Amino acid sequence: MFKTAGIIFCALILLAGCSTTPPERPSNKPPANWPETNTVSKPVAPVIKTNFPAIIVPKPAPTNAVPTITWTPLDRWAAERKIGKPHWLSSSPVTTYAIGSSNGVMVLGIGSIGATWNGIGINLGFAPQFIDGEIFLHGLDLQKNLEPLLCEPPISFPQTNRVIVIDPGHGGSNTGTRSVLDGRFEKEFTLDWAERLKPLLETNGWNVFLTRTSDVYVANSDRVVFAEARHADLFVSLHFNSAAPDTQQAGLETYCLTPAGMPSTLTRGYADLWSENLPNNNFDAQNLQFAVRMHNALLRATGEEDRGVRRARFIEVLRGQKCPAILIEAGYLSNPAEAKLIESADYRQKLAEAFTNALK
Repeated sequence: MFKTAGIIFCALILLAGCSTTPPERPSNKPPANWPETNTVSKPVAPVIKTNFPAIIVPKPAPTNAVPTITWTPLDRWAAERKIGKPHWLSSSPVTTYAIGSSNGVMVLGIGSIGATWNGIGINLGFAPQFIDGEIFLHGLDLQKNLEPLLCEPPISFPQTNRVIVIDPGHGGSNTGTRSVLDGRFEKEFTLDWAERLKPLLETNGWNVFLTRTSDVYVANSDRVVFAEARHADLFVSLHFNSAAPDTQQAGLETYCLTPAGMPSTLTRGYADLWSENLPNNNFDAQNLQFAVRMHNALLRATGEEDRGVRRARFIEVLRGQKCPAILIEAGYLSNPAEAKLIESADYRQKLAEAFTNALK
């Protein structure tokens, strides 16, 4: 759907005003070297009635409480925010609608969690439904996906004393995955990418800290503590992917933390506790905006296949962060063509330059 919606997006012009008001329990710890097989969370579809109440806006709740949210007609939500109505685009392969504001255009498929934002793939928590002639979206998708992208100002960065923590994934005994071409380890390529980023970002006014500067083991929890100690404004963890023994899977993915009450796009076999409200959930809107911005910049620079912006809550380096935080999987070392690119210094330099441009 991402490719079809992207083509449609290029021909679509939807401009409208957007009026809004800007708004442990023990960790579910994966091993330091994640399993690389994708397991997509498949939530049970909620029971849908034809008489829907509006979104229930919760009163302030305890930190670990999940707000009570219900399903809402998309037309009503758009009217309340003074943005354009959703427009029908296509009936095949799924029925798709576009909704736009001055920020951009989102394309949604009825019965599908796959969507696009300004032509790049994103994922909703719950599939939109068409009931009694109206499009209904889950309130959490409206609050956590549509609102930040369609109605809120884009993420901004401090003008002075800007601090970013770059986390080269893996290191030491935690080797990460390995190249299908010659067995070189992921940890080598993530560190090189980070070292290329540092001077570029510093030239653009960022104070840059790397969670590791050599081939050493760093616990995931220590990477979180490292970022907090340096009062990071942004945190980015750098990785390369694998689907071994599958050699065909390819493309670029960007992850941010799943909002409380919503199913994750990816679980990789770990428990996905929808009720968890984690420290980094305080930055749900900024996480998504940051992920979309970086994902778009890397796709444009590399021409890689778009595997979308995804939500996950098992990734430990994101769970405890106290600033906007994302994780990038910049290609598959299990795919011979992509492994060849990743092993190229020119490609890693291209990734570093695109990353830097996204933050200008």
